[in-house]
Amino acid sequence: MFSVDELKAKFRELYGREPFLVRAPGRVNLIGEHTDYNDGFIMPAALEYETRAAVAPRTDRILRVHSAKIGETAEFDLDDPAPQPRRDWTDYVFGVAVALAGAGKRLTGADILVASSVPVGSGLSSSAALEVSIGYGLLAAAGLPIDLVELAKLCQKAENEFVGMRCGIMDQFISCNGQHDHALMIDCRSLDKRPVPIDPRARLVIANSMVHHELASGEYNKRRASCEEAVRLLAPVLGPIRALRDVTPAALEANKALLSDVTYRRARHIVSENERVLEAADALAGGDLARCGALMNASHASMRDDYEISCEEVDVLVDIAQKLPGVFGSRMTGGGFGGCTVSLVEAGAADAFMEAVRVAYETATGLKSTIFACSPQQGVGPLEG
Repeated sequence: MFSVDELKAKFRELYGREPFLVRAPGRVNLIGEHTDYNDGFIMPAALEYETRAAVAPRTDRILRVHSAKIGETAEFDLDDPAPQPRRDWTDYVFGVAVALAGAGKRLTGADILVASSVPVGSGLSSSAALEVSIGYGLLAAAGLPIDLVELAKLCQKAENEFVGMRCGIMDQFISCNGQHDHALMIDCRSLDKRPVPIDPRARLVIANSMVHHELASGEYNKRRASCEEAVRLLAPVLGPIRALRDVTPAALEANKALLSDVTYRRARHIVSENERVLEAADALAGGDLARCGALMNASHASMRDDYEISCEEVDVLVDIAQKLPGVFGSRMTGGGFGGCTVSLVEAGAADAFMEAVRVAYETATGLKSTIFACSPQQGVGPLEG
């Protein structure tokens, strides 16, 4: 990660003037996978990994952005009457500008340098961290007020409509609204949020499988389509339901004959996952770490068997973790088909746990996992220093 001084120096080298700095975190989701676009419940936390943006306003309407990671600079005209995706990393930047402008935000041009420590393709939401840092930076550069809930919605809109990834609200919302030392239990319909403290007797441990299967975005959109199909087929018998959030486990079981086997299993994951999130939030808040961990384990089984978004390497990583001393629970986190796992581990056992996972995973797969214990961070804001 670029330090504050390095970021400023690189910006001066590129653009010849002084910037202001912004940071936006990636995230880990403790439980509640793919429930966000079903109006359901999620419980993510913001991470130390973050995207940092150095920004300075321009007097014209040109948006110029340089990626420190890729070493490329791209330009975008805010007055382009018909902006089109370029099918590369710049879509996450320019898509946010398009979404902000579409919401009536009168932006100025800007020079931007972005640097990120969020691993790409890891399921820790590098795309949302980039979007949110850009959105915050553009609003600040234009001297506009910043509503963090609105910013999250507009960054999601950019990813849905400009990038073409039909993600829910979770990634952008937690990057905007994360709270230090807490997870957030979020109602994705109302966007009400409740901070849930992470018990100091436990640590959150992230392990990267080091694989990312390229079918992820197409399969993600297929899962969303299956959920919408389930709602369409269940609505005539269940009444005015808007999303799988409105379906109880009993109602789903009573009407499973209306659905194909695949659609039923997709719906069963979402309906049962919503129940698990609510129970896990109460368990974590009440210090019942064993119960929270058991729900995380059940969540992984549901993702693996019903939603079918895991993969062999991630399943190996979870299986190793679940059998180790001091672990309460472990599951895949993120959109799926690779990426990371999250484990809830006794604080005193965390170091030994991480080393044991690292050794066992390399022995089983030949892959070297990046593993770290994390402390939840604040959401987007100015980067001081």
